[in-house]
Amino acid sequence: MSRRIVAILVAAGNGTRAGGTRPKQFATLAGRPMVAHSYEALVCHPAIRKTIVVADPALAAEMLPGASIVAGGATRRESVARGLDTATTAGATHVLVHDAARPFLAATVIDAVVAALDTHDGAIPVLPVADTLAFGCDMLGDTVDRAALVRVQTPQGFRIDILQAAHAGWPPELEATDDAQMVRRLGGRIALVQGDAMLEKVTYPEDFAAAEARLAMETRTAMGFDVHRLEAGVELWLGGVLIPHDKGLSGHSDADVALHALTDALLGTIAAGDIGTHFPPSDPQWKGADSARFLRHAADLIAARGGRIDFVDLTIVCEAPKIGPHRAAMTARIADLLALSPDRVSVKATTTERLGFTGRGEGIAAQAVATVRVPR
Repeated sequence: MSRRIVAILVAAGNGTRAGGTRPKQFATLAGRPMVAHSYEALVCHPAIRKTIVVADPALAAEMLPGASIVAGGATRRESVARGLDTATTAGATHVLVHDAARPFLAATVIDAVVAALDTHDGAIPVLPVADTLAFGCDMLGDTVDRAALVRVQTPQGFRIDILQAAHAGWPPELEATDDAQMVRRLGGRIALVQGDAMLEKVTYPEDFAAAEARLAMETRTAMGFDVHRLEAGVELWLGGVLIPHDKGLSGHSDADVALHALTDALLGTIAAGDIGTHFPPSDPQWKGADSARFLRHAADLIAARGGRIDFVDLTIVCEAPKIGPHRAAMTARIADLLALSPDRVSVKATTTERLGFTGRGEGIAAQAVATVRVPR
């Protein structure tokens, strides 16, 4: 059976500790409702087939037009249970449960949770505990060994049948603030994956200022350019798509000139050299390699620095083949590789009016521009 992942975005709390006239998840953060940040991350991720927002229907419809909305319950547990019912109707095999109070959700965290679900009942992102911990009320007590402790974050991923069973068997007199503990109580195996400092929970008024500070980002733009010659008897890969043609591009990898230009543009935004720096053509392991690996690597480096890709623009220069019939497939493939929505990927084509090597049909060139945001 193929896997179908549905995300449940929990945004039904009252948010009273944050102050304000409306629940904190609908308060403005970085110019947008807080809930909109994580909603976009979930909706745009290629592994997630559907996103369900559990919230006050009137507020959610106002803040997230077009979203699939389910009314929340009196407690977080009840809200998640209602989301699970809707996810079951949507044919989910697995679910990701995410708190709207953790707005800055990176695609790399989702990737890690989803990957761990291949071999576990559930998976959660965690961070190590850096502070000294101790018992205490009025007086300091003994310290606690922090080496065995972690800070638990969301999104938490589960097989939907396991999470449903955990909810069904949970004692009604107890309140659960964490789905992973519910599954663990049932005997489920929960994997721990790397969390993200950007996922700090926004709870109190001062947390909003701290969250805004974490978003102190600068915009960077960089360009990439690449050329490969055409030769007979070789497959033609462009923009991650295999294109029928009488010639293909020659190079040490699959010679996808479009993905190479995009890779260099992304690497340029973080001053990380070029594609040859990371994947030397002299290294035989890259012979015939799928250029998608190069592009993902560049995207991973940006994510590791806390950066986000905003937009990529690609121009392919050739006389033949015609790019138009393949533009939609290229756009979809690049968007998938970079975990972007298709409207953040531009693919264009032009010719040189039969001038130069591209005009003579000797090769294909590509130019790419990438715009990213990285922490200052």
